[in-house]
Amino acid sequence: MTSRMYEPVRVVMASVIMTLAVAALAGCSFQEEEKVWEISGGIFGTTYHINVVLPEDNARLNVLAQSIQAELEQVDSAMSTWKQDSELSKLNRKPNQADWTTLSAPLFEVIQRAQEISAQTDGAFDATIGPVVNLWGFGPDARPEHIPSDEELENLLSVTGWEFLELDKESSAIRSTHPQYIDLSGIAKGYGVDVVARYLDSQGVPAYLVEIGGEVRTRGRKPDGEVWRLAVETPSEQARQVNVVVALDQKSMATSGDYRNYYESEGHRYSHTIDPDTGRPIEHRLASVTVISDDCMTADALATAFNVMGFERAMSLATRENIPAYFIVRGEAGFDVHSTPAFSSYVVQ
Repeated sequence: MTSRMYEPVRVVMASVIMTLAVAALAGCSFQEEEKVWEISGGIFGTTYHINVVLPEDNARLNVLAQSIQAELEQVDSAMSTWKQDSELSKLNRKPNQADWTTLSAPLFEVIQRAQEISAQTDGAFDATIGPVVNLWGFGPDARPEHIPSDEELENLLSVTGWEFLELDKESSAIRSTHPQYIDLSGIAKGYGVDVVARYLDSQGVPAYLVEIGGEVRTRGRKPDGEVWRLAVETPSEQARQVNVVVALDQKSMATSGDYRNYYESEGHRYSHTIDPDTGRPIEHRLASVTVISDDCMTADALATAFNVMGFERAMSLATRENIPAYFIVRGEAGFDVHSTPAFSSYVVQ
């Protein structure tokens, strides 16, 4: 994550819900007493768009906007690897990680969930893969001058692994038998969505759609009674195109793909998604995977893990565990789409 800001927080009336990785595609005819208001800003090196259903009340909307920004900045201050003074960066620099370190409740919650997803996916999700991600130039460090060698990767992989982390739930503490560099970029953005949703719940906001960098969580319905409708894009570096539309109420959705963040070197394309088993960028036919879950950090982490696993392995796990998942796979004549049975009930177009 990064602390760069793209625009100041603003509050506007929302006539168009989203046009990024997900977009609300329902009508916009509202009752006079309630409208959909958009609160937007920047965090984690991306933007957020939050739609709340409320009567017109500028004072309340401004309080919500400022408080949401503050909540997200707290997440960034705890979990960023781009900020040297973040709680996570300080943990990663700790010389003796074999000693127990007490963590803040938010950081412990996210690392604990990351560990659970790692176990569920046989290590396809691994928060300790950060040094390898940095070696390939997808972390805070600049792009490497050369492609990592087999020896460099083997040396790093030999001392990284989610299994080295040990958590103590009673004291919210962590330790590691080998010093680790933890990178939560595959789950913290989804957690940020959850934090905003919890805050809106605490403020009695009856209906909302929270989106940060394409990760989404919804609650309730719009003033016209319609559910929130969201589009999954066809993975393409060119024009944006809707692949499927889903309806969500009190659910979260996250998408992971290899078509946005990558670079090319000597004619080879390197994805930002690193396979913890090989230490190399993924190279398979799965272009994009979308996961629906109750909370967004779970959807975020599972989407990342499924993207690492590739279509066959991920489809098998998602089907077996009744996880709503939608896969877009590169075929010989374009893209093929596949979904688990649990996903079909959300599809509206």
